[in-house]
Amino acid sequence: MTKKKNISFEELLIKLEEITNKLEKSDIGLEESIKLYEEGIIISKECYEMLDKAKLKITELKKEFEKQLDKDVEE
Repeated sequence: MTKKKNISFEELLIKLEEITNKLEKSDIGLEESIKLYEEGIIISKECYEMLDKAKLKITELKKEFEKQLDKDVEE
């Protein structure tokens, strides 16, 4: 559904906010609400995956930096 290449985290959040706003309106039917909710769940999962990848990358960079810092201190 939203698994498009090069869609940013920020774009996904905007789309999620749009869905939330639509769901908060009382003028949409049950079927449309369910479709929007499902799309929101999919987008939320994508956001969490992106955040997990970012967290892993930050952890790896931190370890590399600390390793290099320890190496520099030993020299």
